[in-house]
Amino acid sequence: MKIVVTGSSGTIGTRLCEKLLEKGEDVVGVDWQPNVWHPAIEKRTIRMDLRDDSLLKNLPAEADVVIHLAANARVYELVEHPNRARDNFITLFNTLEYARRNKIQKFIFASSREGYGNVPEEVLREDMVRVENCESPYTASKVGGEALVHAYASCYRIAPVILRFSNVYGMYDNSVRVVPQFIRSARAGEPLAVYGEEKCLDFTYIDDAVAGILLVLEKYKVAAAAETFNIAYGEGAKLVDLASLIIQLTKSSSRISIKKSRTGEIIRYVADISKAKTLLGFAPKTPFTEGVAKAVAWYGQHQK
Repeated sequence: MKIVVTGSSGTIGTRLCEKLLEKGEDVVGVDWQPNVWHPAIEKRTIRMDLRDDSLLKNLPAEADVVIHLAANARVYELVEHPNRARDNFITLFNTLEYARRNKIQKFIFASSREGYGNVPEEVLREDMVRVENCESPYTASKVGGEALVHAYASCYRIAPVILRFSNVYGMYDNSVRVVPQFIRSARAGEPLAVYGEEKCLDFTYIDDAVAGILLVLEKYKVAAAAETFNIAYGEGAKLVDLASLIIQLTKSSSRISIKKSRTGEIIRYVADISKAKTLLGFAPKTPFTEGVAKAVAWYGQHQK
C-alpha cells in the first residue's frame, strides 16, 4: 500500500512510519519539520506547511490511505494562543481536500480524548462526545474536525476512521508533554509541577497507540470504515503517581509541586476500549508502570 502520513516527524508519526517501513509499505511522510530521529523516514518525507493549500500538488496523486496525525496538540498552549486551533482546522481541511481531489477513500483522522470534556462518568464510550463539553480551543479543533471528517464522508464518499488517542507517551517524544517534562525535571533535580492533585488520565504507550492504527489498516474493509474508536490502555493513573514513579525510577531528589489545574485541561479521563477490542482485536500490552519504565530508559539514552 502507498500510505501518506501527515505529522510524520512527530511522536506517533515516527513510530508509525517505522513500523510501516518494517512491513514493507510504501510510506510518504508529510511534515514541516525534519525527522530528527529516523533518517529513513526523513528521506521519505515531503517538507511542507499543510496550511498552504497551494502546496498540496506536491503530494502523490495516487495513494491508498491518508493518515492525518498533524496537529498543534498542546492544550494549554492553544488556550493562550487560540490561533493554533485554527491551524488544526485548516490543515485537516486541506488534507481532506487532497484526499477528495485524488479520490483517496481511506482516511484515518487522529482525534483526542479531550473531546469528552470534564464529565462525571467513570469510563467514556465513543458516543459520549458533546459539543457543549468542549473545554478548550484544542478540544474544539478536534470535535469540529470530527464533524468535518463526517461531512466529507457524507458528501464525497470518503470512508473515514476516527481514532481518539489518550496521552500517548514513549520513544520519539522530546516535547514538553507531561511524561518527557517530568523525566527532564527529575533528572535535573528540579520540582515536578503537577497541575491538579486529583487529575487522573489514561496513559497509552506509543507501541499500543501505533498497534491501533495498524489494526485499522488491516481490518479496514471488515470492521473499521466509518467508525470511531477510543485507542487507550483503558485504566487511569493520577499525575501525582506518575510523578512519584518517575522520581523513583530516576533516583531523583526532586520533590512534587502541586499546583492549581490549568484552564481548559481535563481533570479525569479513562477510556472504554471495548469497541476497539471487539471490532479491531485491539489489546494494549503495556501497563502504566512498565511503559513509564521503558520511557525513562529511552530518555536516559536520548535526552541531553
